Formats: sequence, C-alpha cells, structure tokens
Amino acid sequence: MRTTDLLTMGQVVERSGFAASALRFYEREGLVQATRTTGNQRRYERSVLRRLAFIRAARNVGLRLDEVAAALATLPDGRTPTRADWTRLSRTWRQRLDDQIAALSRLRDGLDSCIGCGCLSMRTCAMSNPEDVAAARGPGASFLPAPLRSPA
Repeated sequence: MRTTDLLTMGQVVERSGFAASALRFYEREGLVQATRTTGNQRRYERSVLRRLAFIRAARNVGLRLDEVAAALATLPDGRTPTRADWTRLSRTWRQRLDDQIAALSRLRDGLDSCIGCGCLSMRTCAMSNPEDVAAARGPGASFLPAPLRSPA
C-alpha cells in the first residue's frame, strides 16, 4: 500500500464527522485500526471511512457499542462491511428494532393521555404514579417500556 493511500487523523475526522477522541477510543476498543509513522502519528487506510459509516449507522439505530463490535468481529480479516454484510447483520437486529419501535409507539401514545391530565408532574400524577409508587422501582425512568431502558 502506498503512503498516499493512507489518511491522517485530521483527514478521517473531516471526512467521517467523528471527533479525534472517538477515533482513538474506537481504536482502543478494536473497532478501527491505524498504523503509525516513524514519528508515531496515526495513519488510516481509506477503508476506515466505510467502517466508521457502519459504526455510525448501527449506533443511530440504537445498537450498543458492544453489539457493533460483535458484528464487526464477524467480518473476515477485519475487512470493512459490504452491502451483503450489512443486510446479513441487520437481519439479526430486526426483532430488537421492532421491539424498540413498538415501545416508542406505546410511549408516544401514553404521553398524550398523561399530559392531558394537566399536572405535568410524574411525582404527583394520580394516573401514572399515585403516591409516588415509582420510587420503589429505583432510579431512572421506570415507566419507560423495557426496550427503551436497556443500558446504553
């Protein structure tokens, strides 16, 4: 590979839209690879742009980083995903995404009736949280549907 085929971190940042800190993090996590110059500067193959686009797309549909890493690990020799790979991998996420869509729809529909009561306070809302029963469930948004409460 010619050195002209390699991109600097600045070029990858500009082309991908990811911050340099994100690139360093993804490298530590094994999601992307960089080579080093004799001056210890990172250089990336152009194919890293496709890999980063894959990461962004997967994160935008709600996948956790460990799920993205597991998906990328199924690719032979660490190559970047092709359209066929994306299709294969996205099929494995279909049920999860359908569950999230259903949960978001229930949340959206529930918000209409909750806000309709006028109190605008979940702590004292007589319909959704009488006498603050949600406090016993622990911290966080306990009324969110389970698929929307999964760890980030």
